Order: sequence, then C-alpha cells, then structure tokens
Amino acid sequence: MRILGAIVFFLFLILLGVAESGAEEKGVLMVDRFSGKLDEHGIPSGWTLEGDLNDQSKISVEREKDNHFLHFFCSDDSFGIKKDIKFDIRNYPYLSWRWKVTQLPKGGDIREKDLDDEAGQIYVIFPRFPAMLNSLSVGYIWDSTAPVGLSGTSKAYGKMKYVVLQSGSAKLNQWVSETRNVYEDFKRLFQEEPPRAGAVLLYINSQHTKGTDECFYDDIFFSSSPPDISRK
Repeated sequence: MRILGAIVFFLFLILLGVAESGAEEKGVLMVDRFSGKLDEHGIPSGWTLEGDLNDQSKISVEREKDNHFLHFFCSDDSFGIKKDIKFDIRNYPYLSWRWKVTQLPKGGDIREKDLDDEAGQIYVIFPRFPAMLNSLSVGYIWDSTAPVGLSGTSKAYGKMKYVVLQSGSAKLNQWVSETRNVYEDFKRLFQEEPPRAGAVLLYINSQHTKGTDECFYDDIFFSSSPPDISRK
C-alpha cells in the first residue's frame, strides 16, 4: 500500500507539472473574467465569501454589452471574496486587472489603524502553516488619502504588505488597468523569496469610517511576461 501511495503521489506531481507547463505555454493563468456561473448566494463560481454582508452591502456580477464584471458595495461593513489558485509566482509573476472605484470611504487611510478603510483591495496570498496565523500576502490598494507609491505593513495584520496604486478621486468612475510584478514586489517587501502562491482575495471595507464605498473588478489574470496593453 505504501508503494501504491508513493506511485499515486508521483503521478500527481507529474500531472501537476504538466498542467502548469501547459498553462505556461500560453503564458497566462486566468483568475476570472466574471462571465461564469454564480452560486446560490450570487458569488462567482470558484470564489468563497470572506466575512458577512449586512443588509445594505452587496456583491453582484453585472454586465455592459458583452462584458461582465464584479461589483462590491459596502456600507459600514467589511467583506471580500477569495479564490484558491496554487502556483509558483516565479512562473507567472505579473498580475493584471481592471478596477473602477465610484465611492471612496471618506477619510480612509491605510496608514492609520482607526481609519484603515479602502474601496479597492486585491491581495495575493502565500499560505504558510498554520495558514490562519502565518500566511503572507501582498496587497494592492486604492486608498482615499495615502499617497500613490506608498508601501508598508498593514496595521491590522503584520504579515500583509501593501502598495498604494491609486489614491483619491482623480480617477473615480473610470476603469483603470493595472499590472504589477508580484514576485519582485514580494521580494522587495518581505526581503525573502516567496513560497507558492495559494489564493487571490478581493476586499472592501468601511467599518472604521462608518460610511459607504464601491468598487468594480474585471479581467484578473497572472502572466509570465508583461501583457500586451491592448488585451486589457
């Protein structure tokens, strides 16, 4: 039985390598375009809800012509959705996505624990045992007041590092395309080589500032090289 188990495990590793290498040939590891099925709670298939929505907050998938996208509306709340996606970030270091913020939490500031509310938040999670206490993450933020380019450590969770990509209202109500080299960001922020990536988390909160904020997400994917901007 031990020999059989070893053979099965060996075959699993081979298949895993084939699956990754097949995806690597295309150079893209898709996270979601939000055009698939929804579960009974309206959450996109493959994602799980993180936190509890109150009666005013909502998650939905919406459509304009042929394009589908995710919609978060948050009212004095804190929630997100997470998708497990396990791979070596060295193979697909570039994370690309589109987001649109239409409401910012008034006075939100990632630098202040009592004001730590952000409309746009996307995290790449690197699990380490025990996952609830030891996982590392790199987050990309659309903040209300913190300056663009700021990076640091979360006041809420010491193993989460962040980079502020957008700030304030200058680009409100418009889709903004982003690409980040997560592998290089991880090494710079944590000063070490990353473990395997394990999940992507989209989040929103306004429980500190007691107001509302709103964000939309679309076309989230990793790639082995910087994507052609025309595809986003």
